[in-house]
Amino acid sequence: MSELIQNDAYKREELKKIIQRLHDGEPVSRVKKDFDTLIQNVSAEEIAAMEQALMQAGMPAEEIQRLCEVHVTVFENTLESQGKPEKLSGHPIHTYMAENDAARSSLKELKRAYWRLLFPWGRTKTASEAFTRAIGDFKKILIHYTRKENQLFPYLEQAGFDAPSKVMWGKHDEIRALFRDIDTAMQNQDYGTAALKARLLAGKAQKMFFMEEHILFPTALRKLDEKTWVTIRRGEDAIGYAWIRPGSLWDPDIIESRLMNQALDAKAAATAPKAAPATPAAASGVAPAAEPAATVLPPSQVPGAVKLGEGWMTTEQIDLMLQNLPIDVSFVDEYDQVLYYSDNPERIFPRSPGVIGRNVANCHPPKSVHIVQRIIQAFRNKEKKVAEFWLELGGKFVHIRYFPVYDKQGTYRGTLEVSQDVTGIRALQGQRRLLDWD
Repeated sequence: MSELIQNDAYKREELKKIIQRLHDGEPVSRVKKDFDTLIQNVSAEEIAAMEQALMQAGMPAEEIQRLCEVHVTVFENTLESQGKPEKLSGHPIHTYMAENDAARSSLKELKRAYWRLLFPWGRTKTASEAFTRAIGDFKKILIHYTRKENQLFPYLEQAGFDAPSKVMWGKHDEIRALFRDIDTAMQNQDYGTAALKARLLAGKAQKMFFMEEHILFPTALRKLDEKTWVTIRRGEDAIGYAWIRPGSLWDPDIIESRLMNQALDAKAAATAPKAAPATPAAASGVAPAAEPAATVLPPSQVPGAVKLGEGWMTTEQIDLMLQNLPIDVSFVDEYDQVLYYSDNPERIFPRSPGVIGRNVANCHPPKSVHIVQRIIQAFRNKEKKVAEFWLELGGKFVHIRYFPVYDKQGTYRGTLEVSQDVTGIRALQGQRRLLDWD
């Protein structure tokens, strides 16, 4: 066993050296040969485990991302023989795989479209319109990535397996940046640049297919149990799907029922309420007396009411109030865990149940984690009272603010995030003092 441990340690050390060579600008073609020699007959899980070990040793996710291109090139033959995970329709992995199949079809159309724009003679109005449709359709892949980030990565983190997901999130952001570059080029009618960026996008997307299907998904199937997959499936609708809808052969309700203990079923049956005997009035055919009018209780006496700073409300009322605010609200506690987000129907940024209990640092792309940590640390130290940002997103002007939360003793208890679409507010002029409903 000690020999195996030492061998793994040797591989990790050599892997560090290879990453440094990539960092120093050495061509992938030269690194590939040494990388191939270093690692033989490696499994999908071992690939990800090596990344995990390097992350735990303090290597930044951005550096490990340099290996992604080499990973795909070197391990194609090794991993191809392992096959793809097979699951019934409805299982999250099956849905991801089905989306990848649809994405490949969409990518074929995009390739046909951008090839015409690569050449000046092909840059006709018809060609540019076809490209706009194709890139718009392929952009649906971002929903696929967002669902991974919110509904798969958190559970891999809980299983102690966060390095591969952080690396992959960084690759997602590279693809997102290319979509933005293409949008800008098309707005400027720079069709040649748009086509070149689309060709680069296609290459990165194809590599992502490979990394998902041969590394991420097989590892997730081994790491996560069925109960976790049920939880993942139930939170997926909050993010949505790309091109397809999940099937129903793998039903989370059926799976959960199968996982339940028979003793619990027996207990539930034993405690099931029995039908109430017929009342004399019902037996005689006489209509029962009308129910007395509901009594309006003082707020403090309402069952389930919670004492707030000022006033009393039930948890249901609190939840309804927060869901109907014209802002997005999230709360992170003093241990940096996400405790809450307001699930209103017009959320600006996607959220799903998988984020609850997740460390807030893992809810952001690796390149922006240091900003999150800086904000929270400043709030802990009472150095700042607010951090705010604003940006244009999908035709909306979005204002994002972070506020520290302290208790009466001045102890830091968490951070409140408030996001708001202020497009309409920025456009206000003059005054309105009267109701204009009529």
